[in-house]
Amino acid sequence: QLRLVESGGGSVHPGGSLRLSCVAHAFFLDGYAITWFRQAPGKEREAVICISSHDDDTYYADSVKGRFTISRDNAENLVYLQMNNLKPEDTGTYYCAADALPRNPSDWWEEAYDYWGQGTQVTVSS
Repeated sequence: QLRLVESGGGSVHPGGSLRLSCVAHAFFLDGYAITWFRQAPGKEREAVICISSHDDDTYYADSVKGRFTISRDNAENLVYLQMNNLKPEDTGTYYCAADALPRNPSDWWEEAYDYWGQGTQVTVSS
């Protein structure tokens, strides 16, 4: 069954770090654009960061620039989201999504992705 599974969520203090993982089952992530979305309680889901399948170009929401990075590990068939200097406003459920289209600066945040994970919770509080 084709699916994505996220892991690595947890609770941290402001300024802390977490690394989320998104692993694919029954298909290879290499060749897919991968985007992490998040949804805070009572808010709409938003796109956070994307790694394109075209030369691994990356795109960021302004709110995470300089703090979050995304990378692939093709040998393990997964994508990482490294989150540093976490803030309370980063709290939410984080989802990874995969799309066969390469994605680019004009559409990476659009939610028409082929596959979605079930989400992992990130809580940042003091």
